[in-house]
Amino acid sequence: MEKATFGGGCFWGVEAAFRKVKGVVSTSVGYMGGHFPNPCYLDVLSRITGHAEVAQVEYDPEKVSYEQLLDVFWSIHDPTTLNRQGPDRGEQYRSVIFFHNQEQEVLARQSKQKLQVSGKFDKDIV
Repeated sequence: MEKATFGGGCFWGVEAAFRKVKGVVSTSVGYMGGHFPNPCYLDVLSRITGHAEVAQVEYDPEKVSYEQLLDVFWSIHDPTTLNRQGPDRGEQYRSVIFFHNQEQEVLARQSKQKLQVSGKFDKDIV
């Protein structure tokens, strides 16, 4: 099994989308990318921790590829809005991909660039 971690707004919505993907074994939600140890919801809500709400996805790479998970990620939120998804506003709702290895980093950056030049969005991906 492998892991992937994505932030694209409220983590419950992100998690729900990935739970439906064939090959995803489990999902969990939490906070990542900040400078405050072990934050709780109220800490993150205060906007002083720097964390993003994220969904961590454990998946079987024999059944679903990381590239397919990236496609899901890009399809479930607007990656052109800074620190906002729908009515949710704040740094914790930013669009972000956390890499678990170098291959994921390369694939995620390539995927982002490909999407940016595709013309799907009028604005730059943040």
